[in-house]
Amino acid sequence: MAWSRRYDEAEPQRVNRWLAQSGVCSRREAEALIGRGLVSVDGVTIVDAGHKIAPGQTLVLADAAQSDLAASMTVIVHKPVGIVSAQPEAGQVPAARLLTRANLIGEAPIIPDRDTRLAPVGRLDMDSRGLLILSEDGVVAKAVIGPASELEKEYLVRVDAPVEPRALALLRHGLELDERQLKPAKVTLLEPQQMRIVLTEGRNRQIRRMCELVGLAVTDLFRVRVGPLKIAGLPEGRWRVLTAEERRALVGG
Repeated sequence: MAWSRRYDEAEPQRVNRWLAQSGVCSRREAEALIGRGLVSVDGVTIVDAGHKIAPGQTLVLADAAQSDLAASMTVIVHKPVGIVSAQPEAGQVPAARLLTRANLIGEAPIIPDRDTRLAPVGRLDMDSRGLLILSEDGVVAKAVIGPASELEKEYLVRVDAPVEPRALALLRHGLELDERQLKPAKVTLLEPQQMRIVLTEGRNRQIRRMCELVGLAVTDLFRVRVGPLKIAGLPEGRWRVLTAEERRALVGG
């Protein structure tokens, strides 16, 4: 099904710039799609890379454009504890090593090898487990970890002592890391020593450091969701390819 979106900004804007700002593709990719006649505005195919879309008009990407944009591989891995997201030190195993045919769930256009550039999109430290995205798709990376991203990341967190009401309140709102105020977090107490934490930012080892600030040590950290993507149904150590529908959901299309 062709991708379409109504333009509701106050002033006209170049199509390539709007597509890039919307996280659909880069400006260069947009210009290539226009050059191939795969972009239309109000039913008219546009041929000028500098074409501007006006308020109230609807832009449509042809099915072939969607296929091209989805061609860059993105995979979801259920990372176990002890595996690093990327750039291993001596003796460490990177998550990309899990991407074998034996570990694959479903089908994949290719089995990644050493020449496949799949980078972690939102890292998990070696002591954490759960949903890890590896991608060579810059649009997906921008949607998940770009400065304007507001995608939720959901974790199940177990700590070494009961969580007191004051600690719970501070975790939700009131902590600083690296002399910067943290965004409010959704924190739900599931058991005396287990919480569900939902963040919309991703500072380095953020949840572990947040817990340390309120006198708690994390004993298990399990990422179960990134935006619309859930780990449910994917066994530990296994991987699968992101579907076209999931990509559209991630990038807002």
